[in-house]
Amino acid sequence: MAVGNVWWNLTLRFLLELAALLGLGMAGWSLSAGMWRWILAVALPFVAAALWGIFAVPNDPSRSGRAPVPVPGGLRLVLELVILFGGAAGFHLAGYTTAGIAVAMLIAVSYAFSLDRLGWLLRQ
Repeated sequence: MAVGNVWWNLTLRFLLELAALLGLGMAGWSLSAGMWRWILAVALPFVAAALWGIFAVPNDPSRSGRAPVPVPGGLRLVLELVILFGGAAGFHLAGYTTAGIAVAMLIAVSYAFSLDRLGWLLRQ
């Protein structure tokens, strides 16, 4: 089994995906007012989750292998980084700076232990 696909890193990656959605929702809530609060708090995580699920590299071993909309690996990597670090920034923007830093550091740890996957993505 490749290092990037060990159970703890896959679990961490899943938890970071959930944290990113939460951070994006919190940013949407805290950066707006009135009805826009509700709209952005729901729409930002929804759009991020849709992009995450729809745009994928065919046969990605860290996912199901299915790619509803196939994209090159480099584009997928950029999408992942924007969503994950966007969620970390969302915590910061919502006033939870320590949580944002912790999430950003965990993202870096996860990718550091996924160098095999990063190489695979960049070759696609």
